[in-house]
Amino acid sequence: MVSIRELHKQLVTKERSAVEITQEALNRIQALEPKLHSFLCVNAERALSSARSVDAKIAAGVEIGILAGIPIGIKDNICTQGIPTTCASRILENFIPPYESTVTQKLADADAVIVGKTNLDEFAMGGSTETSAFQRTANPWDLSRVPGGSSGGSAAAVAAGECTVALGSDTGGSIRQPASFCGTVGIKPTYGLVSRYGLVAFASSLDQIGPFARSVEDAAILLNAIAGYDPKDSTSLKVEIPDYTANLKPDLKPRAKLRIGVIKETFGEGLDSVVEQAITKALDQLQILGAEIHVISCPRFRYGVPSYYIIAPSEASANLARYDGVKYGFRAPEADNLLSMYTRTRSTGFGAEVKRRIAIGTYVLSAGYYDAYYLKAQKVRTLIKQDFEKAFETVDMLACPTVPTTAFKAGEKDDPLSMYLLDLMTIPVNLAGLPGISVPCGFDNNGLPIGLQLIGKVLREDQLFQVAYAYEQSTSWHQRLPQL
Repeated sequence: MVSIRELHKQLVTKERSAVEITQEALNRIQALEPKLHSFLCVNAERALSSARSVDAKIAAGVEIGILAGIPIGIKDNICTQGIPTTCASRILENFIPPYESTVTQKLADADAVIVGKTNLDEFAMGGSTETSAFQRTANPWDLSRVPGGSSGGSAAAVAAGECTVALGSDTGGSIRQPASFCGTVGIKPTYGLVSRYGLVAFASSLDQIGPFARSVEDAAILLNAIAGYDPKDSTSLKVEIPDYTANLKPDLKPRAKLRIGVIKETFGEGLDSVVEQAITKALDQLQILGAEIHVISCPRFRYGVPSYYIIAPSEASANLARYDGVKYGFRAPEADNLLSMYTRTRSTGFGAEVKRRIAIGTYVLSAGYYDAYYLKAQKVRTLIKQDFEKAFETVDMLACPTVPTTAFKAGEKDDPLSMYLLDLMTIPVNLAGLPGISVPCGFDNNGLPIGLQLIGKVLREDQLFQVAYAYEQSTSWHQRLPQL
């Protein structure tokens, strides 16, 4: 895989053109999609037009940015003007947004080339990309297995080389979990660092857009482009954005006493032994690089899953109430009255997992159960955040497995609860609004990737990138590619 920086150099020196790079990505998509199914929409004509524009600037002697001419995939719950945004749901099957999301507008301003929209679990609800209404994405390392979710299409597309980098969204682990399953780098930024304007809402207090890449540096370059304050997003943070690539070095020793806390509650029952071994070796490697490793307790960490599956469905219930067959999207035909139209539209347009979460959310928000469930879950959320704050008093960042297992076979987890428990390590990070990154740290006996998760303090993405980069450069895991 060629990095963003290498592609940029090739463009500037005119060794290759943007059209050639884009056409190569489109050719690979065409060759792999019959078995991979990463993309829901590929817009070759628009992508090549963007590439020709970059080549024209180069020919005219105009200086181009680092992302100019770089093929990028966009998760299909991020609005793209003039290009379908379906959320992998029948209810939005024919929806073409009349406006551009902030992140895709920033990418357009940087002259990046959007090659298409990637598959996901319907409305980002799922952990395997199996709840998509249109197709099941395969894991590039083993086509019989899932790529993770909900951003499985983006993760698989990057791992397979269909695009250089991609955007996903992370509500409870939906970037980091598929990054672990597909052997890519995936980062969920601090809540509010990246604008959510144009991201179709699932759970508004948890959702965050972030990058997928084959390398830590590529992920840092992409986050540089999309981070920043946006007045269109009321939760956007007005903070100065550093250059996340500025201090990427191959070791940690020049930095005084970098302390990494290992969350002890993430080890033990439920964690595959091969994953535990890989994480232990990764921690040993970080110690060799100059970090101090400490065992840290976050006592309420395991309460993240039950809290999340009250809070997230509650917010989903409110957000998805807008899909009623009146304003836009699918409308059920031949309804006798307004109530019948509502009922038929939602029962036909939404899939089983989305309806399950709407039902849970509506139930816990009802008058008789609000205090018992929703209010208590929010209190637990505060306690989880306080555990992180206490841990950060003694360490600079935290480490744990990204996912307890490697990728499972498609159709293997038909029990929703077993699927929900896969997010055990990632959900607390969203509940606390913290940044987290998954970086490849090994493979199991079946040749499936394993991810190490690093969790940072609020707005310390720069530190996460520094540590992840030093680890990456001292190992060869990121150099291994799936043989498709």
